Amino acid sequence: MENAGIMTIIISAILVNNFTMSRFLGICPFLGMSKKVETALGMGLAVTFVMAMAGTFTYFANKYLLIPHNMGYLKTVMFILIIASLVQFVEIVLKKILPSLYQALGVFLPLITTNCAVLGVTLLNEQYGFNLIESVVHSTAAALGFTLAIVLFAFIREQMEINDVPEPFKGFPIALITASLLSFAFLGFQGMI
Repeated sequence: MENAGIMTIIISAILVNNFTMSRFLGICPFLGMSKKVETALGMGLAVTFVMAMAGTFTYFANKYLLIPHNMGYLKTVMFILIIASLVQFVEIVLKKILPSLYQALGVFLPLITTNCAVLGVTLLNEQYGFNLIESVVHSTAAALGFTLAIVLFAFIREQMEINDVPEPFKGFPIALITASLLSFAFLGFQGMI
């Protein structure tokens, strides 16, 4: 495997085809957990762990269980079960090690299970025919792209809290306008690869 191939996957997943800003996957935690940078970073790191592990485990499940037994029709169900198990693991670890982050993430932590970005990356890995290394790299890079987007958005939202925003735009309306402008910024990377 060439390093150029891996670098292309990384740059594509983080900037060019960012799951949140270009593919519009994972919008629920993106909007819900982006009021504070610390919480956004915690969510991003949790999603990064789950996505990287999901990319790895779903590769093995697909290659060594589903394909050999002609059970490809169970792919989505199997991938969701793997993702749900990983989220449960993250939830248990955070509850024990970082209870403050566990409390801050609240209901959004179990919602990683239904985060379409996590399922999307596993399905895209299979659709693109990635091998194990490419699957892990793509999954991790996509999660880092999600983390970059949510942390940038949280930083901007924190700055808007201390600035003058017209009354009709305060709160969620200005957040949506800001998200769309951030999306335009990420679309500027189109054509890079």
